[in-house]
Amino acid sequence: MQFLLAFVVAAPLLGAAAALLPPPPGLKGRNPDQAVLRHGVTVTGVILAAAIALALGFDHDAPARFQATTDISWIQALNVRIHLGIDGISLPLLLMTALLFFLCALYSYFKLPAGPSPRAFVALLLVLESGTLATFAVLDLLLFFLAFEMVLIPMYFLIARWGGAQRQAAAWKFILYTLLGSVVMLLGLLLIGLNSGTFDMVALASDNGRELTHTTQVLAVLAIGIGLAVKAPMWPLHSWLPDAHTAAPTVGSVLLAGVLLKMGTYGFVRILLPVTPGGMHTFAPYLGALAAIGIVYGSLACLWLARKGNKGDLKRLIAYSSVGHMGFVLLGIASMTPTGVNGALFANIAHGLITGLLFFLVGALKDRYGTADLDTLAGATGAALYGRAPRLGALLAFAAVASLGLPGLAGFWGEMLSLFGAFDPAEGLSRPAFLTYMALGAFGTLLTAAYLLIVVRRVCMGDPAAPCLPDAGPAPVLADVQRYEFAAWTPLAALTVLAGMWPAVLLGLTDPAVHKLLAGGNA
Repeated sequence: MQFLLAFVVAAPLLGAAAALLPPPPGLKGRNPDQAVLRHGVTVTGVILAAAIALALGFDHDAPARFQATTDISWIQALNVRIHLGIDGISLPLLLMTALLFFLCALYSYFKLPAGPSPRAFVALLLVLESGTLATFAVLDLLLFFLAFEMVLIPMYFLIARWGGAQRQAAAWKFILYTLLGSVVMLLGLLLIGLNSGTFDMVALASDNGRELTHTTQVLAVLAIGIGLAVKAPMWPLHSWLPDAHTAAPTVGSVLLAGVLLKMGTYGFVRILLPVTPGGMHTFAPYLGALAAIGIVYGSLACLWLARKGNKGDLKRLIAYSSVGHMGFVLLGIASMTPTGVNGALFANIAHGLITGLLFFLVGALKDRYGTADLDTLAGATGAALYGRAPRLGALLAFAAVASLGLPGLAGFWGEMLSLFGAFDPAEGLSRPAFLTYMALGAFGTLLTAAYLLIVVRRVCMGDPAAPCLPDAGPAPVLADVQRYEFAAWTPLAALTVLAGMWPAVLLGLTDPAVHKLLAGGNA
């Protein structure tokens, strides 16, 4: 188990280095690029297999205990250790990350985005995977920061070199926002480590903030929270996200929504809730307020983009929907209750599966039609998927109703539990304030249903009021779901149904770990 976890974290880096080397004789395939793309699929597939083996070997009777741990002294002068381990909170995120990277590598093997060398693309993808997996596996504050920062450069180049229109501006906006947030976050991490005498996250969680003064906790939450909120993304620090999603290649958008956003919310749960409970208690009402605003703001922005005549980009619309969905995650965390935090963790996984599928589908639609402009897709010669590509249309409708929180699918449970957490927040928090946030969140679910149903109607059915122009030409012939797309998308759809119909699979892992985390390691 120790070896498996270390292998899952380190193997992508070795794979990235190998991707830059010339392929061995006899493994070049039909062309020079095929071998490196196959290498990417192989490495991510092996990592996924190792992550599944790790999950099978996990002691499900003790999900609150850190397992597969490695604890080695690294920098003695700073008391920094290479400390790895997983519990019921990090294991689902680790599995989802490994799955999404494998599906993205498989999709790219058949549909590589236009750009420079495939070698660089695969190498960056694997470095990005190593950083994200390490974020969910490390148990040292400084290692967490290094892993958190490790993903920035690969994602910057994936957007800047393989993205679409305005990719340079979007990449710079992404890197500047996240770097500035990270600088502030580092100050908060150092403040905790130097005042407590350790950077070990397990020891800090067990201490539950008793070695830190209230002022220190408040300052640490403010500094670390800003860095995590940028990545989350929390309103009003979200403005980098729509541009990044719109410009990123399909697999970049999938990984950005499915994995990178979860790093921010995971940091709130893993670091701030157990290590600085007093500071979190002070800021929880403000975090809840910003989360509720983000839910409504994201939904209203999507409604505006979905309206006829506004030339809304479908990728941009889904990016704004992520602001709203991640608002539910932050609201659950702000409640500081087991119900709310479990809802936040469930919503994290549900959003990764559903929004990853949505970005795959919109990317495929853009490849077929040449645009993601909603007015064009709904026009007289638009997509009309139900008639021209029924399987693609059915999948888009399925992902949309899953995203709006239809009962029986994964999106329902996380949002419901987060709202329940806001209904009865932790002791000492203002219940009237959180009831207001709950009401705003519930209103946001109605807005979410409205814009997603508008999108499905316009894209899948077309716009019946659109004039049939004589010079518009014949409607394009759209290819339906291809075999490689079916292979890449089916696991996400199947897991969305499984998590919705059998939520105990995930909640059985997270609930004991959340109770222990909120109790400061004493439960």
